[in-house]
Amino acid sequence: MKKIYSILLCAGVLAAAAACNVMGLEPTNKVSPKVMLSSEDGVQTFMANLYYRAPFQDFGYNRVGEHMYGVVNIVGIYQDQQTDNAFNSEFNHLVDGGGNYAFWDNRYTLIRDINFLLDEVPGLTSISDEAKREIIGEAHYLRGWAYFDLAKRYGGVPIIDASQEYSEDPKDLRVPRSTEERTWDFVLEEFQMAADMLPETRPATLARRATKWTALGLQSRAALFAASLAKFGNRVSLGGRAEAEGYVGIAESAKDKYYQICIDAAGAIINSGNFSLYGADASDRDAAVKNLMAMFQDPNIAPSECMIIRGYGQKGTAHAIDFWCSPYQTRDGSPHPGRMNPSIDLVDNYECYSTPGVYSPVQTTEGGSGDNDWNGYDPNKKYRHFENAYDIFEDKDARLWATVILPFTEWKGQTIRIQNGFILEDGRADIGGEKTSVTKNGKTYYKFGADAMDSYSGYDQSNLSCMTRSGFSFKKFLSPDVVEGNSAPGYCTQDWAELRYAEILLNYAEAVVESGKGDASLAAKCLNETRHRAAFKTDIPLTVENVQRERRSELAFECKRWDDLIRRREFHTVFKHREHLSLDPILDMRTDPPQFIFVRSYAVRHIPLDFEERFYYNPIPGISNNGLVQNPQF
Repeated sequence: MKKIYSILLCAGVLAAAAACNVMGLEPTNKVSPKVMLSSEDGVQTFMANLYYRAPFQDFGYNRVGEHMYGVVNIVGIYQDQQTDNAFNSEFNHLVDGGGNYAFWDNRYTLIRDINFLLDEVPGLTSISDEAKREIIGEAHYLRGWAYFDLAKRYGGVPIIDASQEYSEDPKDLRVPRSTEERTWDFVLEEFQMAADMLPETRPATLARRATKWTALGLQSRAALFAASLAKFGNRVSLGGRAEAEGYVGIAESAKDKYYQICIDAAGAIINSGNFSLYGADASDRDAAVKNLMAMFQDPNIAPSECMIIRGYGQKGTAHAIDFWCSPYQTRDGSPHPGRMNPSIDLVDNYECYSTPGVYSPVQTTEGGSGDNDWNGYDPNKKYRHFENAYDIFEDKDARLWATVILPFTEWKGQTIRIQNGFILEDGRADIGGEKTSVTKNGKTYYKFGADAMDSYSGYDQSNLSCMTRSGFSFKKFLSPDVVEGNSAPGYCTQDWAELRYAEILLNYAEAVVESGKGDASLAAKCLNETRHRAAFKTDIPLTVENVQRERRSELAFECKRWDDLIRRREFHTVFKHREHLSLDPILDMRTDPPQFIFVRSYAVRHIPLDFEERFYYNPIPGISNNGLVQNPQF
């Protein structure tokens, strides 16, 4: 019987499968996969294509979970902007739970090609037996990664682990959904099989190919996800057939199994001694900031930490992080910069050196009274005053300084002016609205920090889509140099670190503190290692709160916050009538010279946002044709 290499799960693919086998014709303008695999160069080309399609969550990872290439107009909507880490300067929406057919089809097309590779490799004569073993290990690694990406969006999915046989009736090719628990088990089995077959090291020419350690790293990530679903799944009840039959949801009794897999996988990496944090035990905050920024801008300088890297080398077809996210003043010709507005929620999360291990929101008033009031300027409050706007953040974690452009700090040789008005000498507030100016002692001061629009980066409502409305601009990953060609997307060539050793440390710490299993002293050490790299000198205890706060600080804008809110079932509580908030730098003209105060307020054009509980899963596409059980409430 003739084999076909298609995943037949939606109407379009079913029709294509039938059409492509008419009369057994082969296309004459393409190299068939069998021919490609007949030479060593062809095998490497085939593998390169699979890695290119692997589900990296990187610079082009958009709100619906699909990778969008740099030349695609994504209007500057990134996944972290759909969490409490940031928001877009122009758009307010939260992800709406809509289906993404392309995502589903793209993942299963990747799986189809991996299954074909697994069929063909044993019979190849173009490569050695050792190379075959490694390629089989890589195939399991990539297939596990693809199913991981499906499981965290859809729950239980059809597991197709071999090429399907051609049938005259496409319905014969239907594969039912597996339970969510079985799907996660399959993901973890794939990563374990990969780890058992892959080498521990690679030559420089293959440095970005999978190893035992990268397989275990992704296994630790997936196991922590599954364990969290089992432990915290009871925070949400979705109902319906899919939940009743186990296609969504994992029994709480399974949590220890998954936590132990995470502990074992992360522990093996830690105990191997092969990995370390770049710039560990920084001497002070400035040294830590320098190290962190260097690594974010070029993860290749930190091979001991950056375990999986995706390369971007070709201008014009790369990514667009600088195009969309540079502050207005340093936009390098981009017509749509400033779209990434880091939130005061994130800034508040970063700890202070003077109070390690304590949640320390930015203190805007004397005694901190009223710092939960978002109603704007209150003349009855006693605000703290600062000669330099950034002095209010002086005690904050180095990772804040390396991640966020704070008001009136330097970037690319310019002072990034972020200001939203004055307190006039008669006590009246002139905040927001139209551009104005004030003169004092012969010097003119401007509402937004400067007169010319090119000289400031925030709040001006005549150009708000390109200006921050949170009080902060974005820094992490941005190029410190001019991005040539940045007037169009696709010219940003910074590489992406998909998996860092820092995440492995925090995975271990979380799995131990949530489960009570593993080595608690090692877990505490893991928690504090990332802090020492950020120049904290005092260790803090291993607690759930400390681990989660550290995870958010360390991994901000690395597409982890979304997953953390999903797997811990916290999204619907964090985003319940949630409104975007701002920390507004205001110049107080009553002091001589004028000094800055900071006012907590609702962001300009804010609207309440909600995450519906059903959005924890995406709707299954094409159920009228593929016969799959739909996810709850869709």
